[in-house]
Amino acid sequence: MKSFKKWVALFLVFAFALSVCLASLNAQKAYSSATSSGTKKIVFWHIQTNEDAKKVIQRSVDRFMAANRGVKVEVVPLQNDAFKTKLKIAMGANQAPDVFPTWGGGQFYEYIKSGKVKDITAYMNEKNYKNRFLDGAISMVTFDNKIWAVPVENVAIAIILYNKEIFKKYNLKVPSTYDELLNIVKTLKAKGIAPFALANKTKWPGSMFYMYLVDRLGGPSVFERAANRKGGSFEDPVFIKAGEMLQELVRLGAFAKGYNGLDYDTGQSRMLLYAGKAAMELMGSWEISVIKSENKKFYDNNLDFFPFPAIKGGKGDPNNVVGTLGDNFYAISSRCKYPKEAFKMIQYLIDDQAVKERIQLGRIPPVKGVKLNDSKLQKLSSIISKAKHVQLWYDQYLPPQLAEVHKDTCQALFGLTMTPKAAVQKMEKTAKAVFGK
Repeated sequence: MKSFKKWVALFLVFAFALSVCLASLNAQKAYSSATSSGTKKIVFWHIQTNEDAKKVIQRSVDRFMAANRGVKVEVVPLQNDAFKTKLKIAMGANQAPDVFPTWGGGQFYEYIKSGKVKDITAYMNEKNYKNRFLDGAISMVTFDNKIWAVPVENVAIAIILYNKEIFKKYNLKVPSTYDELLNIVKTLKAKGIAPFALANKTKWPGSMFYMYLVDRLGGPSVFERAANRKGGSFEDPVFIKAGEMLQELVRLGAFAKGYNGLDYDTGQSRMLLYAGKAAMELMGSWEISVIKSENKKFYDNNLDFFPFPAIKGGKGDPNNVVGTLGDNFYAISSRCKYPKEAFKMIQYLIDDQAVKERIQLGRIPPVKGVKLNDSKLQKLSSIISKAKHVQLWYDQYLPPQLAEVHKDTCQALFGLTMTPKAAVQKMEKTAKAVFGK
């Protein structure tokens, strides 16, 4: 009996090991572009989880497959933050999807430097296809004089969305200065309404406040000098002052309770806006499209927005914006077996039909000459056109290790668990370790 049990135990161990191996093989198939029954397979990840946005992508892919019968595209929508983690793992395991989204910046450049991304310069130059897109969008994915991704989804900047009904009820006017914004915060707090909705569990939403405070206080060169190690430092007084102003907002009660634990991906901050429990939200302009799809009544009757206001005495141009001119770009993995077909598929994602559908969603595609009839999009376009500088999100601009420290220190500042001085010291120490200077 003892021997029988031993064999049973060995069999179970073997069966478990086999199941792990099979699971691993299945995972490899899921990430590869291998042929199946003579069909070329392309695996395409994206993070457009809004139902209407997903449909635009799927319709484009369907049109591509109808015109290219020998190619099958597996479309995999992922939540924003889940995608970031999954892509890192896939890249590390050399199992990246054939087509994936990016914001450009330091993290994307790390993948390029390690040979994980296909150079698509030749494709973009063919019939001068790159001229279809905004020059600024192309520049955000140009490294070493080569183009590495296609601008597709949206021109997106961080703006302050607000509930018009609440502003009207309390006779509040759109602020042009930061002091006026602070007065609005105090008024709303006194009325029992959270001034700002914020879902900062994943840290990047809170980072938007910090980025704008730095920009308005010192202009874009303060960050650029520190991030590019060209005579600057993350211990610059501007970064400390930005942290102090951010914590002043926290102490004023500017944010709805639980903000550091709320999840943006599940819409927890937007729900506060819809319910009238919060009056404003600093967020990427993609949220205009999300709200239009998710809550048309609020979109039509309550939604408006304004740029982050000027800071008295600050060196930053109040017309400058934080964001990207191609949120998202689509890149092709260097391991993709069918890069021509993958590129052609991407072209369907941003052809004239797809551009039309994205505008209907409430987005501004990053292509030249788009006609916008929606008043909100016209207003957004006007804000963007006045910007002399577009600051890419810090967490995308910076190398991965430094980007993580930026998000961690920002969240700690919001939680009042770290002083502004300690935060900048940690950033600078990490920057020196990452860059070696």
